[in-house]
Amino acid sequence: MSLIVKICGLKDSADVEAAVGAGADAVGFVFAESVRRVSPAEARVASESVPAGVLKVAVMKHPRAEEWNAVLDGFAPDVLQTDAEDFIGLDVPEGVRRWPVYREGRLRDDETLPGEFLYEGLRSGAGQTVDWRSAAGVARRGNMILAGGLSAENVARAIAAVRPWGVDVSSAVESAPGEKDPMRIREFLKAARAAEQHP
Repeated sequence: MSLIVKICGLKDSADVEAAVGAGADAVGFVFAESVRRVSPAEARVASESVPAGVLKVAVMKHPRAEEWNAVLDGFAPDVLQTDAEDFIGLDVPEGVRRWPVYREGRLRDDETLPGEFLYEGLRSGAGQTVDWRSAAGVARRGNMILAGGLSAENVARAIAAVRPWGVDVSSAVESAPGEKDPMRIREFLKAARAAEQHP
């Protein structure tokens, strides 16, 4: 199974074209408080050219039901990514995949994990690297997308150490907070794919 690579925090069609053109498997739009935050309408327009097979991910954090419903109706994502406990109060249709976020230090050893999930530090989008040794243990418990502090410079080491199902990047492919850099996106994808071919 090939590595899933997600480019997160996209804001417009140019960002999306850069990510898809570089070979991303998933594109993330942030609807939580962030310099990368977009509205459902902005995300819908930005993602109009996303081809079939590339996942459109709604990235949220502790959304109210009405906030999620607005994103669902206005953006129509393929995936909802939000903290694991958030799903309890949300109505997620069967056609939308769930990527619950589990945070380093808050995951019990005996906790049952779903088939697909994301693992990162306490603060999303802050460039915080998790402990890869402990993350490797978590990765063996399901299809884990590793996030937090990944870059073109360290993603190969992260993949070798953790063996995740996927990797997620945001701040390290920016020229300034919230400003995606097409060259850095290409470099990240190139490094991730090379690591995938030469484990």
